[in-house]
Amino acid sequence: MAAAEGRGHWEHPYVPKDLKLPDYVPCFLSQKDILVPYLGTSFLLVSLIWLFSGRSKLSKTDRLLMCWWAFTGLTHMILEGYFAFSPDFYKEKTPHFLAEVWKEYSKGDSRYAGRDAGIVTVEGITAVLEGPASLLAVYAIATRKPYSYILQFAVCLGQLYGCLIYFITAFLEGDNFATSPYYYWAYYVGANSSWVVIPLLIAIRSWKKITAALQPEKKMKTR
Repeated sequence: MAAAEGRGHWEHPYVPKDLKLPDYVPCFLSQKDILVPYLGTSFLLVSLIWLFSGRSKLSKTDRLLMCWWAFTGLTHMILEGYFAFSPDFYKEKTPHFLAEVWKEYSKGDSRYAGRDAGIVTVEGITAVLEGPASLLAVYAIATRKPYSYILQFAVCLGQLYGCLIYFITAFLEGDNFATSPYYYWAYYVGANSSWVVIPLLIAIRSWKKITAALQPEKKMKTR
Protein backbone atom coordinates (compact mmCIF):
# COMPACT_ATOMS: atom_id res chain seq x y z
CA MET A 1 0.00 0.00 0.00
CA ALA A 2 1.76 3.11 -1.21
CA ALA A 3 1.48 5.94 1.22
CA ALA A 4 2.84 9.19 2.42
CA GLU A 5 2.75 7.70 5.90
CA GLY A 6 5.16 10.22 7.27
CA ARG A 7 2.55 12.90 6.72
CA GLY A 8 -0.25 10.69 8.04
CA HIS A 9 -1.87 10.05 4.65
CA TRP A 10 -2.55 6.65 3.09
CA GLU A 11 -3.69 5.61 -0.34
CA HIS A 12 -6.70 3.35 -0.17
CA PRO A 13 -6.59 -0.11 -1.82
CA TYR A 14 -10.05 0.06 -3.36
CA VAL A 15 -11.33 0.18 -6.93
CA PRO A 16 -11.52 2.57 -8.68
CA LYS A 17 -8.26 4.14 -7.62
CA ASP A 18 -9.66 7.64 -8.04
CA LEU A 19 -12.32 6.94 -5.40
CA LYS A 20 -12.09 9.85 -2.99
CA LEU A 21 -11.72 8.79 0.64
CA PRO A 22 -10.27 11.75 2.53
CA ASP A 23 -8.44 10.86 5.76
CA TYR A 24 -8.58 7.15 4.95
CA VAL A 25 -6.88 4.92 7.54
CA PRO A 26 -5.86 1.35 6.58
CA CYS A 27 -7.08 -1.77 8.36
CA PHE A 28 -5.42 -2.51 11.67
CA LEU A 29 -6.66 -6.10 11.76
CA SER A 30 -5.82 -8.88 9.32
CA GLN A 31 -8.48 -10.86 7.49
CA LYS A 32 -7.95 -13.70 9.97
CA ASP A 33 -8.30 -11.36 12.96
CA ILE A 34 -11.65 -10.21 11.58
CA LEU A 35 -13.12 -13.50 10.37
CA VAL A 36 -12.21 -15.71 13.34
CA PRO A 37 -14.04 -13.60 15.99
CA TYR A 38 -17.01 -13.06 13.65
CA LEU A 39 -17.38 -16.73 12.76
CA GLY A 40 -16.68 -17.80 16.33
CA THR A 41 -19.31 -15.47 17.77
CA SER A 42 -21.81 -16.55 15.12
CA PHE A 43 -21.17 -20.22 15.89
CA LEU A 44 -21.63 -19.57 19.62
CA LEU A 45 -24.92 -17.75 18.99
CA VAL A 46 -26.28 -20.50 16.76
CA SER A 47 -25.18 -23.17 19.24
CA LEU A 48 -26.94 -21.44 22.14
CA ILE A 49 -30.16 -21.01 20.17
CA TRP A 50 -30.02 -24.65 19.12
CA LEU A 51 -29.45 -25.87 22.68
CA PHE A 52 -32.13 -23.73 24.29
CA SER A 53 -34.69 -24.52 21.59
CA GLY A 54 -34.09 -28.22 22.25
CA ARG A 55 -36.01 -27.89 25.50
CA SER A 56 -39.21 -27.29 23.54
CA LYS A 57 -41.18 -29.62 21.30
CA LEU A 58 -40.24 -27.75 18.16
CA SER A 59 -39.17 -29.66 15.07
CA LYS A 60 -35.54 -29.62 13.99
CA THR A 61 -36.52 -27.47 11.02
CA ASP A 62 -38.07 -24.84 13.27
CA ARG A 63 -35.03 -24.92 15.53
CA LEU A 64 -32.75 -24.38 12.55
CA LEU A 65 -34.95 -21.51 11.43
CA MET A 66 -34.64 -19.93 14.86
CA CYS A 67 -30.86 -20.16 14.55
CA TRP A 68 -30.95 -18.53 11.13
CA TRP A 69 -33.28 -15.72 12.14
CA ALA A 70 -31.25 -14.94 15.26
CA PHE A 71 -28.02 -14.88 13.25
CA THR A 72 -29.37 -12.81 10.38
CA GLY A 73 -31.28 -10.45 12.68
CA LEU A 74 -28.23 -9.56 14.76
CA THR A 75 -26.09 -9.32 11.62
CA HIS A 76 -28.55 -6.84 10.12
CA MET A 77 -28.84 -4.75 13.26
CA ILE A 78 -25.23 -4.73 14.44
CA LEU A 79 -23.03 -5.03 11.35
CA GLU A 80 -25.25 -3.38 8.77
CA GLY A 81 -26.64 -0.93 11.28
CA TYR A 82 -23.13 0.25 12.11
CA PHE A 83 -22.34 0.73 8.43
CA ALA A 84 -25.54 2.61 7.67
CA PHE A 85 -25.08 5.09 10.50
CA SER A 86 -21.27 5.42 10.50
CA PRO A 87 -20.35 7.36 7.35
CA ASP A 88 -16.74 7.88 8.42
CA PHE A 89 -15.88 4.29 9.37
CA TYR A 90 -12.91 4.29 6.98
CA LYS A 91 -11.35 7.13 8.98
CA GLU A 92 -11.21 5.17 12.25
CA LYS A 93 -7.73 5.58 13.73
CA THR A 94 -8.19 2.85 16.31
CA PRO A 95 -8.99 -0.84 15.64
CA HIS A 96 -12.77 -0.59 16.06
CA PHE A 97 -13.92 -4.08 15.09
CA LEU A 98 -17.03 -3.07 13.15
CA ALA A 99 -15.11 -0.42 11.22
CA GLU A 100 -12.46 -3.02 10.42
CA VAL A 101 -15.13 -5.37 9.08
CA TRP A 102 -16.33 -2.80 6.58
CA LYS A 103 -12.85 -1.66 5.58
CA GLU A 104 -12.08 -5.29 4.80
CA TYR A 105 -15.38 -6.02 3.07
CA SER A 106 -14.96 -2.93 0.88
CA LYS A 107 -12.14 -4.80 -0.87
CA GLY A 108 -14.90 -6.89 -2.41
CA ASP A 109 -17.28 -3.98 -3.00
CA SER A 110 -15.85 -0.47 -2.79
CA ARG A 111 -19.34 1.04 -2.90
CA TYR A 112 -19.36 0.56 0.86
CA ALA A 113 -16.25 2.64 1.46
CA GLY A 114 -17.51 5.16 -1.09
CA ARG A 115 -20.89 5.44 0.68
CA ASP A 116 -22.93 4.71 -2.44
CA ALA A 117 -26.40 6.16 -1.84
CA GLY A 118 -28.20 3.02 -2.98
CA ILE A 119 -26.11 0.77 -0.75
CA VAL A 120 -26.56 3.00 2.29
CA THR A 121 -30.32 3.09 1.72
CA VAL A 122 -30.67 -0.68 1.34
CA GLU A 123 -28.47 -1.40 4.35
CA GLY A 124 -30.26 1.19 6.46
CA ILE A 125 -33.69 -0.27 5.69
CA THR A 126 -32.35 -3.76 6.31
CA ALA A 127 -30.91 -2.79 9.69
CA VAL A 128 -33.94 -0.85 10.91
CA LEU A 129 -36.76 -3.04 9.59
CA GLU A 130 -35.53 -6.50 8.68
CA GLY A 131 -33.21 -6.84 11.67
CA PRO A 132 -35.90 -6.47 14.36
CA ALA A 133 -38.37 -8.43 12.21
CA SER A 134 -35.90 -11.32 12.06
CA LEU A 135 -35.64 -11.40 15.85
CA LEU A 136 -39.42 -11.25 16.05
CA ALA A 137 -39.45 -14.33 13.82
CA VAL A 138 -37.35 -16.16 16.43
CA TYR A 139 -39.96 -15.34 19.05
CA ALA A 140 -42.85 -16.21 16.73
CA ILE A 141 -41.42 -19.65 15.95
CA ALA A 142 -40.55 -20.38 19.58
CA THR A 143 -44.05 -19.48 20.78
CA ARG A 144 -45.87 -20.88 17.73
CA LYS A 145 -47.53 -17.60 16.89
CA PRO A 146 -50.09 -17.78 14.06
CA TYR A 147 -48.32 -15.00 12.16
CA SER A 148 -45.00 -16.85 12.09
CA TYR A 149 -45.10 -17.97 8.45
CA ILE A 150 -46.48 -14.68 7.16
CA LEU A 151 -43.73 -12.81 9.01
CA GLN A 152 -41.00 -15.10 7.70
CA PHE A 153 -42.34 -14.82 4.17
CA ALA A 154 -42.42 -11.02 4.36
CA VAL A 155 -38.89 -10.72 5.74
CA CYS A 156 -37.58 -13.14 3.11
CA LEU A 157 -39.13 -11.05 0.36
CA GLY A 158 -37.42 -7.99 1.82
CA GLN A 159 -34.06 -9.76 1.92
CA LEU A 160 -34.42 -11.06 -1.63
CA TYR A 161 -35.46 -7.63 -2.87
CA GLY A 162 -32.44 -6.08 -1.17
CA CYS A 163 -30.13 -8.62 -2.79
CA LEU A 164 -31.65 -7.98 -6.21
CA ILE A 165 -31.07 -4.24 -5.82
CA TYR A 166 -27.54 -4.93 -4.58
CA PHE A 167 -26.49 -7.12 -7.49
CA ILE A 168 -28.43 -5.37 -10.26
CA THR A 169 -27.11 -1.90 -9.40
CA ALA A 170 -23.56 -3.28 -9.37
CA PHE A 171 -24.13 -4.83 -12.79
CA LEU A 172 -25.59 -1.64 -14.24
CA GLU A 173 -22.64 0.35 -12.90
CA GLY A 174 -20.06 -1.93 -14.50
CA ASP A 175 -19.57 -4.54 -11.77
CA ASN A 176 -16.02 -3.39 -11.14
CA PHE A 177 -15.79 -2.70 -7.43
CA ALA A 178 -13.53 -5.51 -6.19
CA THR A 179 -9.77 -5.22 -5.76
CA SER A 180 -9.20 -8.75 -7.11
CA PRO A 181 -11.09 -11.86 -8.28
CA TYR A 182 -10.48 -13.40 -4.85
CA TYR A 183 -12.32 -10.62 -3.03
CA TYR A 184 -15.00 -10.55 -5.71
CA TRP A 185 -15.89 -14.21 -5.23
CA ALA A 186 -15.19 -14.46 -1.51
CA TYR A 187 -16.90 -11.25 -0.37
CA TYR A 188 -19.18 -9.90 -3.07
CA VAL A 189 -20.55 -13.27 -4.18
CA GLY A 190 -19.76 -15.70 -1.36
CA ALA A 191 -20.66 -13.55 1.63
CA ASN A 192 -24.00 -12.59 0.09
CA SER A 193 -25.05 -15.93 -1.36
CA SER A 194 -26.57 -17.08 1.95
CA TRP A 195 -29.02 -14.17 1.83
CA VAL A 196 -30.21 -15.33 -1.58
CA VAL A 197 -30.41 -19.10 -1.16
CA ILE A 198 -31.70 -19.37 2.42
CA PRO A 199 -34.44 -16.68 2.21
CA LEU A 200 -35.59 -18.20 -1.08
CA LEU A 201 -35.96 -21.64 0.53
CA ILE A 202 -37.69 -20.20 3.61
CA ALA A 203 -40.04 -18.13 1.44
CA ILE A 204 -41.07 -21.22 -0.53
CA ARG A 205 -41.63 -23.20 2.66
CA SER A 206 -43.60 -20.39 4.29
CA TRP A 207 -45.76 -19.94 1.20
CA LYS A 208 -46.60 -23.65 1.20
CA LYS A 209 -47.49 -23.51 4.90
CA ILE A 210 -49.71 -20.46 4.38
CA THR A 211 -51.56 -21.93 1.41
CA ALA A 212 -51.97 -25.27 3.20
CA ALA A 213 -53.51 -23.49 6.18
CA LEU A 214 -56.00 -21.74 3.90
CA GLN A 215 -57.19 -24.93 2.22
CA PRO A 216 -59.50 -26.13 5.05
CA GLU A 217 -61.03 -22.65 5.22
CA LYS A 218 -61.77 -22.74 1.50
CA LYS A 219 -63.34 -26.18 1.79
CA MET A 220 -65.58 -25.01 4.63
CA LYS A 221 -66.82 -22.07 2.53
CA THR A 222 -67.66 -24.29 -0.45
CA ARG A 223 -69.85 -26.64 1.60
